[in-house]
Amino acid sequence: MSYFAALLTRTGERWRASEVTLEDCETVTDIADVVLDVAGDVRLLVIEQDDEYAAIVRLDESETEPRAFLSYGHAADNYRLAAVIIEELDEIGEDELSDDEDAPPAHDSAPFGDADIVEDLGTPAGELLAMCAHEGMLPIDLLVHVCEKAGCAEAFDDLRV
Repeated sequence: MSYFAALLTRTGERWRASEVTLEDCETVTDIADVVLDVAGDVRLLVIEQDDEYAAIVRLDESETEPRAFLSYGHAADNYRLAAVIIEELDEIGEDELSDDEDAPPAHDSAPFGDADIVEDLGTPAGELLAMCAHEGMLPIDLLVHVCEKAGCAEAFDDLRV
């Protein structure tokens, strides 16, 4: 179960990207500490794992608490990083969990967290949620789209190559 995690930081108008390791992160606060290690006015940590989910964690220079978004709630049932991120988030959507008491614990398939997380960078909440619901949309496609709108696609693509 491999994942790709990139920290995108903007200072002024310049974006930089670096790949990061999150194996030791057990909470969103641990993930935020990774983000805080790099200077920038805007800091986005983007994660994609096994074509199953995309996650965005944001902690800008002026903020004290990280904001997060997870594209697919069920990913938390099978992926440790998604479970770490979803732990403190609220569901976005109307799907219902099964009432079967014998069923193993499961998260809803709806996105979780702050859908407005990248609105000021060009991707409104409705557009982000529509991409999550669009059949055939891969999580990496969602991240590429967000990066294109934010103006950091070149830095992101250079890192992925």
